[in-house]
Amino acid sequence: MDYAFNSAARLALDIREKRIGCRELLDLYLRRLDAIDPAINAIVVRDIERAKSRADAADAALARGELWGPLHGLSITVKESYNVAGLATTRGIPQLAGRLADRDMLVVERLAAAGAIVFGKSNVPIHLADWQSYNAIYGCTNNPWDLTRTPGGSSGGGAAAVAAGLVAFEAGSDSAGSLRVPAHYCGVYGHRPTHGIVPQIGHELGGAIAPRDLSTLGPIARTADDLALVLGVMAGPDSIDGGCWALTPPPVKRRGFADLRIAVMLDSPSAPVDAETRAQLRKVATFLSDRGAHVQESAPSLDPERATLTFLRLLRSAGSAGLTDEGAQAAKQFLDGVSSDDSNYRIESARAEVMSHRDWFRTDEIRHRMRRTWAEFFQSWDFLICPASSTAATPHDHVSKRWEQTVRIDGDVMPATDQMFWVGFSALAHLPSTVAPLGLSGEGLPIGMQVIGPQGHDLRCIAFAAMLERCYRGFVAPPAFA
Repeated sequence: MDYAFNSAARLALDIREKRIGCRELLDLYLRRLDAIDPAINAIVVRDIERAKSRADAADAALARGELWGPLHGLSITVKESYNVAGLATTRGIPQLAGRLADRDMLVVERLAAAGAIVFGKSNVPIHLADWQSYNAIYGCTNNPWDLTRTPGGSSGGGAAAVAAGLVAFEAGSDSAGSLRVPAHYCGVYGHRPTHGIVPQIGHELGGAIAPRDLSTLGPIARTADDLALVLGVMAGPDSIDGGCWALTPPPVKRRGFADLRIAVMLDSPSAPVDAETRAQLRKVATFLSDRGAHVQESAPSLDPERATLTFLRLLRSAGSAGLTDEGAQAAKQFLDGVSSDDSNYRIESARAEVMSHRDWFRTDEIRHRMRRTWAEFFQSWDFLICPASSTAATPHDHVSKRWEQTVRIDGDVMPATDQMFWVGFSALAHLPSTVAPLGLSGEGLPIGMQVIGPQGHDLRCIAFAAMLERCYRGFVAPPAFA
């Protein structure tokens, strides 16, 4: 049996029923790591000896009839930005090379309590601020479908590892598509949870404890059901909030497609989508309609440009929490030479970094009005399905600045930052979004979609993706690493 591409749920069952040992599974991953990862460079921090010791302990516990939890004996990786005691946490920042975490972050504690064994950490871009995954400390991660292309970012190392069968699932993060874009580029499943249901304690840099606006932590996996399994471990209040609230997601009703009302958004003037991505979305929309779902092109009545600008301002304002005094001064000096009428990605980012508290409140008010619009939209629709990005995975570009990068859409060259719309549209309103694979482009690259649902309805989004996985399309391994 090819355990390398089995789901986490199946592996956990095989371990419990002793068809494979915990140490045996770890050793399988380590052999694949040695054989495959030099070409991909996904798992850049490794903790092999501790993992072997814990895997042996997991086998011994199982022999005594002890079960640690639903992930007993599963060897996993987490994003480099996750604090794991004794391992480096740098976010790709050269000045932090060699910085070791002194304790596990809360989500890592939960994964370990559920029986998981962390044997490594996956690559990220510097400051977690790119849809690529490369930095001066760990180098460049390649997409297992085409090594000349990016796996996405900032959870790109994790998505590449899952796609290549180096690990069953990965714990990542997402503020501006950091989890969703890699899942789409690498042909795997990913879930950005409703904002706030997974605590961020231990994920912020420099000892910060305040949760950052728009930031979420979530799973990447090869099956939709694994997303639900892992999210169930990660989610829930922290020790402070747990004194007064509990997470009670709405139950998932096992329904057929005929009961569903599905809105489809194929394109946007703010972020044009290439023909192949639109075709894949139309194909799945037709499939759903043929099976009785009520499917219609529709979207919340929001100005796309205003939504994108609001998201960008809140995103870059949140990022300014880690800005040095010198960085803030540089942003102010840059803006001194800019007309108040000028606007582009770089200008608006700088404005957000030095935004007054009063202006932030005004921007936040716009956001909350948009949340109301989304809530009204979901009175009529169960889900919105839309692109995760405008194109399939793009070639590496380690020369251009973020605001200088471009993408080619049906022959037209456009700013890569335009794609901020697709990741910001729902994230701005704190909504859950599941990315699921749909098919391949003409160049053989994965194309996925987002399934966006009402706030708190994470399990419904994942369940819908699971329905499509069973009867439409699921994960397919990249041929070079299958």
